[in-house]
Amino acid sequence: MNRLIAALLLGLAAPLVSAQGLPCPDRNLQYWQAFPPGGESDLSARHQQAVLKKKCPAIETIVQYKAGAGGALMWTQMNQLPADGANVVGVNLPHIVFQPLEGQVQYKTQDVTPVFWFHYTPDILVVHEKSPIRTFEDFLKAAKAEPGKLSLGGSGSNSANHAAHERMNAAFGVKTIYVPFKGTGDMSTSVLGGQVDGAMTYVPFAIANKGRVRPLAVAMDKRHPLMPDVPTFKELGVDWVDGAWRGIGVPKSTPPEQRKRISDLWRALNSDPEMKELAARSGFELVNVGVEEMGPFMQEKVKLYTEGAGRLGLGKK
Repeated sequence: MNRLIAALLLGLAAPLVSAQGLPCPDRNLQYWQAFPPGGESDLSARHQQAVLKKKCPAIETIVQYKAGAGGALMWTQMNQLPADGANVVGVNLPHIVFQPLEGQVQYKTQDVTPVFWFHYTPDILVVHEKSPIRTFEDFLKAAKAEPGKLSLGGSGSNSANHAAHERMNAAFGVKTIYVPFKGTGDMSTSVLGGQVDGAMTYVPFAIANKGRVRPLAVAMDKRHPLMPDVPTFKELGVDWVDGAWRGIGVPKSTPPEQRKRISDLWRALNSDPEMKELAARSGFELVNVGVEEMGPFMQEKVKLYTEGAGRLGLGKK
């Protein structure tokens, strides 16, 4: 009888396996979001929730929110969550590098343990559709003719948009003015209303406002299929493939086998045809950076964003 009970308990503790052979969790997932509902992070989580339900029908993914301080509230507290493989947290780059350098948060970059990066929203430079600037070459000519005149909106100060703006200025030797807004909604109103000359934003903004803004250059490996006439920054001579990255992390004390199981599950989600369709429709570029690639990836990103933070004046006493 004791052997039978032990065998039953072991079976309950083992991970479930879906029809597709995926390592489904053995209990419901608590998926914590560092930003309020309605944003790109939330939309990503809802996509994953729907696809995960189809792959692992016995499991519920419960999306929960602990928003505040630009995500820092959740990331400060994530290591207090149960390290059971059932608690996962949405994490973002460059936020988890910039915020500690700014010095106003209670966590360090190394306190955050990402296990998978699933997509990024590429940086993109846009101007109003009625702007006389029609190409990136036109933009450079105008910026160099009158340094400090062109204004570009973006979401937030010391943000991914802000860093991309400074990166562009440095890479192409121009001086344009960055105008921070509380969020993309506020920025959108000013860009479409002509209060600023353009924006350093993300691909979803350009897709959602097709016909109202003119994209000039995008930070992708290849041209976007929905914007085939827009050159990449790589084509323009700068090795720039970046944007806002989104992934999932776990409490630091989560065992390695649990980290690997969650990483493998999210990799499988990314390969699902429905997920690919949802991502393409929303302007998300799927990537697959799991626990196997995490060390080199994070080293590269921390170096890149630390350099970007220097241009923003972060970390200077």
